[in-house]
Amino acid sequence: MRPGQGGSGQACWRKILAGSLLVLGCVFVASQRISRNRYACTQPPRQRTYDGESVSWTACGSVAGRALECGSIDVPMDQFNASNNGPDNDRKKFTIPLARLRGGAHATRNILLNPGGPGASGTQFVHRLGGAIGAIVGDGFHLVGFDPRGVNASRPAASCYASDADRQRLAGAVRAKRLVADSGDLFAWTAGYVRACADELGAHGAFLNTPQTAADMNSILDALGQADMYYWGFSYGTLLGQTYAALFPGRARRVAIDGVANQFHWYGERLDRDVMTDSERAFAGFADECVKAGPGPDGCALAGLADTPARLADKLVAAIDRLRDDPLGVYVNSSLFGTLDYWDVWYGGVFPALCKPATWRALADNLAALLGVSGSNKNNTSSSVSDMLDSGNATAAFLAYGKPGTDRPSAKRDAEVVITLNDGASGAAGNWPRTRKGLLDILEPYADASAFGADGFAFALYFAKQAWGVARTHTYTPKRGVVTARPLLVLSTTFDPVCPLVSARSARDAFVGARLLEVKGYGHCTLSVPSLCMARHVRRFFEEGVLPDDGAQCEADGNPYFGRPEVEEEAAAAGLLGDDDRRIRLAQLELARDVSFKTWWT
Repeated sequence: MRPGQGGSGQACWRKILAGSLLVLGCVFVASQRISRNRYACTQPPRQRTYDGESVSWTACGSVAGRALECGSIDVPMDQFNASNNGPDNDRKKFTIPLARLRGGAHATRNILLNPGGPGASGTQFVHRLGGAIGAIVGDGFHLVGFDPRGVNASRPAASCYASDADRQRLAGAVRAKRLVADSGDLFAWTAGYVRACADELGAHGAFLNTPQTAADMNSILDALGQADMYYWGFSYGTLLGQTYAALFPGRARRVAIDGVANQFHWYGERLDRDVMTDSERAFAGFADECVKAGPGPDGCALAGLADTPARLADKLVAAIDRLRDDPLGVYVNSSLFGTLDYWDVWYGGVFPALCKPATWRALADNLAALLGVSGSNKNNTSSSVSDMLDSGNATAAFLAYGKPGTDRPSAKRDAEVVITLNDGASGAAGNWPRTRKGLLDILEPYADASAFGADGFAFALYFAKQAWGVARTHTYTPKRGVVTARPLLVLSTTFDPVCPLVSARSARDAFVGARLLEVKGYGHCTLSVPSLCMARHVRRFFEEGVLPDDGAQCEADGNPYFGRPEVEEEAAAAGLLGDDDRRIRLAQLELARDVSFKTWWT
């Protein structure tokens, strides 16, 4: 049920690490050209090139025993109308950073990766988790991550502030927790914010959008000397993949989209009415798996709180809702203290965890401490919410979800806002009402439709979407019946809390011959739970173009919800699997633990 309401019922992507890949290693001299199938490093730091490519690469470390190389390309500011780019001697452009994890000795094809956002860095993704992705697709491919135009190390950056100091000072000045109560301040503040975005972005700002990034991917392919697109996109990356496949169907030979967003809503609607479809089902799944796991050190710390999943969910909702008006004070030491409130726990703890089941054990531990629940037995079922909060210890939850400074405004957030609003029905293009009351008339029913939508959802972004003043420059409109070079592979979990299965079905139906593979379980994107079945389908798709049968499903392996990580890893390494399957299983455990796909609404 929804926090703040009576009755019974069933009651994500946050904080990708920031930074850029600037670690230099030894490389070949710039004039030396080597086969794209060989790697060597014998000279002082220089640039290297490969036959058939126009990218100058610099060695920047290694991942899982594979060489990592970094480079960049320049792309036109406007890929679709060269007259907007200025004279030949002073053309406007974006610089797109690249990071490539080289495959095996016989690898000749490149798979482009996008980890979501918009605003997430593909170069960081390859640096951090490229080895695990490589274990799934096999060593027949190089993996290429890129920072989309305006994102991370791409230049010019999508920034709405003159400096980071200004960002911290100005973005932190507005209240944006309660949709109605804070709407006056937020509505007034947003008018200045969107003007600042337009001023800071300059001429480049209007061309920060997904169709332009899709065209940039062709520029990357051309620079790599590759005719056909091999692509695996996650979360927002599924929007990029769908856009690419529709704009350039003849080059879309291996396009896989995982954790799928609805492109028809993204581009054409003021609100995405699919996005929260399965959020409450995922929360009900958390409660169900907790009760199944039972109490004790190898189970779920909250299992002693209720004897059924529905009662556990209701009790958690009631307890967390109490923090809306009665936050808890927490003192760690003289340099670390503050409050823990409803928004910290519900939107900073519970909601992101639904995207990432590997964190469910930690979430249960933190909530159990907050509520004073003993995880060793079932003696807590009759305790009242007030008694539990009075007897609990909020320190662990505070350190995990409420510690001051853990959610500072970032340049990444600027990129998310700018790209999202430039893509969609924003400002005049969205025919939004011009008054605060008119805006609330639209947002309140939308927010009230989900337990995770009432307060603290992405309503601040919708205030900006209503007021957006940057002109929409792209003309892309999603369509159905698209015929691509080879059909798409669409992947989804059964209960994705932010990109539901219904959106994956929409994508499958839009592209002729596309097939949907469902991993039975919870979490955002199929990498959130280990599944050898899924990995085998993905590898066969990239290697041979073979798609699963229509309606195919895969089981999740092991105990992805409340299993102990060390037990799962020991089981994977125990020798019961073949060498390749063991590598895949260990890689999937790493991905389930470490990956976080950033989304625009969290």
